[in-house]
Amino acid sequence: MFTVKTLRSVRFAVRPSGAQAYAIDPMTAAATRFPQFSASTYVTAAATPASTPAPSSTRAPPPTTPPQSGPKKPATSNPLTSEAVSGSNLGEGKGEGFYLEDDAATSFEGISAQPFPKEALDILNAPINPDDVEIKPDGMLYLPEIKYRRILNRAFGPGGWGVVPRGPHMITNRNVSREYALFCLGRFVSQARGEQDYFGSEDSLPTATEGCKSNALMRCCKDLGIAWELWDPVFIRSFKKEHCAQVWAVNVGNQGRKLVWKRKDRELDYPFKEEARK
Repeated sequence: MFTVKTLRSVRFAVRPSGAQAYAIDPMTAAATRFPQFSASTYVTAAATPASTPAPSSTRAPPPTTPPQSGPKKPATSNPLTSEAVSGSNLGEGKGEGFYLEDDAATSFEGISAQPFPKEALDILNAPINPDDVEIKPDGMLYLPEIKYRRILNRAFGPGGWGVVPRGPHMITNRNVSREYALFCLGRFVSQARGEQDYFGSEDSLPTATEGCKSNALMRCCKDLGIAWELWDPVFIRSFKKEHCAQVWAVNVGNQGRKLVWKRKDRELDYPFKEEARK
């Protein structure tokens, strides 16, 4: 009877050869391409003698790449993740990266290991630009999702960060949600559940799932200090008093009249149109 061990997301098969067995290693090519893999990364297969020995064979086990000594270099990609990530483990020119040995779908590797480089922290914790802040009709302040991505790119470089799914989508009649984790320079930073409402048929689901991912990213960025002011009640009251106002508006779709918030220097977005003052 032959048994198979599994490690993380990689599986190896066992093929009999006489009274022994050897592991068929589908990661041999990956080991050649990514020599920084340690010997512990590979899966070993154990075998117990069968009741009836299999016919002997002269076939030799496939060659394996011996483990290399010395410090491991950060990988430019992680072939062990169950799903692709939108950033790599390496932030070129932004400090030393971490090689992610565990499955990114479950790993917390690198959390609170050390502060990020000072030049990255200065970008992440820079005061928010008032011109970038938007306000929803209900009065909630927010920073557009693309602004978070630009800040992360400036701090860690494109490819130096990524968001990884941490489970399946949860889909109801009007809402899509999913758990995501944020990694920067190969280190776990934060995890949050993103959500997005959708209306209509299933044709709108792809757009809703993308909005769900963006919402999770914005929530994860709180732990990096990006746009922290938007959660500070003192800043919120001060910003709304200086830059925003409540006006009566008409919904052009159903002609409903409603009191909404807007920036003093901008027009209302569809479907609202500000009422003309009498």
